[in-house]
Amino acid sequence: MLNLIKTEWLKIKNYPAFWWIICITALSYPGINYSFLSIYHNITAKQSMQGRIVKALVGNPFSFPEAWHTVAYFSSMFIFIPAIVVIMLITNEYTYKTNRQNIIDGWSRQQFMWSKFISVVIITLIVSVIYFIVTLIIGATNTDGVNVSKWDQLQYVLLFAYQTFAQLSIAFLIGLLVRKSFIALSIFIFYFLILEPILVGVLKFKAHDAGRYLPLEISDRLIPVPAFLGKMDAETYKVSLAAIQPHVFYTLIGLAITWGLSLFVYMRRDL
Repeated sequence: MLNLIKTEWLKIKNYPAFWWIICITALSYPGINYSFLSIYHNITAKQSMQGRIVKALVGNPFSFPEAWHTVAYFSSMFIFIPAIVVIMLITNEYTYKTNRQNIIDGWSRQQFMWSKFISVVIITLIVSVIYFIVTLIIGATNTDGVNVSKWDQLQYVLLFAYQTFAQLSIAFLIGLLVRKSFIALSIFIFYFLILEPILVGVLKFKAHDAGRYLPLEISDRLIPVPAFLGKMDAETYKVSLAAIQPHVFYTLIGLAITWGLSLFVYMRRDL
C-alpha cells in the first residue's frame, strides 16, 4: 500500500497541471465565498429599512458556527475544477501508456485501481483542507461574539469531503470509460453544469422528485442550502436537513457502484 501511495504521489507532484488546478481551486473557493460575503455586507451595511430587515432575518451566515455550512455550500459549486485533475490523471495513463507499464512492472490490475482510488482520496483531502482553511478565515473575521461555539456545525467538513470524493469518483469513471481527456472533460462539465440540473428540476415536478437519485444529486443533497436561504421556505429547509442522513447512505451506494463499475471495466479492457 505504501508503495502505491508513493508511486501515485510521484505521478501527481510532477504533473504541472495538477498544481495549476489546485492553485485555481485555492483561489476559487475564497473567491466565490468573498463575493457572496461582499454582497451580504453591501446589503446589510445600508442604513435603510431594507438593510435592517435583511440583517434581522438572515443574521450573519458567514459567522461561526453557520460559516461551516455556508462556505461548504458555495464551495461545492466548484467541485468541477478538481474533477479536471482527476480526469486528466486517468486519461493520461492511456495517453502515455503508463498503466500498461505499471502492469508490465508487476502490478496487478487491482493494484492499479487501488492506486487511482488513492489519487482521488489525495485530491479530496487537499480540496477539503482548502475549504477548511477558507472557512476558518471567513468565520474568524466575521464572528463578533466571544462566546460563540465555533465547532457546532463541524459535521459539514466531513460532509463536504464526502461529497467531494463522491463527485470526483464519478469524474474518474467518466475519464476511465472515455479515455480521451478533452471528450471526458466536456462530458463531465456538460453533465455537471447543464444536463443534471435541468433533469433534477424537471423530475422534481414531473416525477415526484426522482432527480434526487441522479449520480451527482445524491451527494449534492449532503449539503443543503444555508440557513439564511432556507428561511425563505422554512418547511422545505427542514425537509432538506432531514434528507442529509438518507443521502449519506445513498451516496455510499453510489460510490460502491461507481468504483465497482470502474474495476469491472478495467479488469476486462485490453491495455
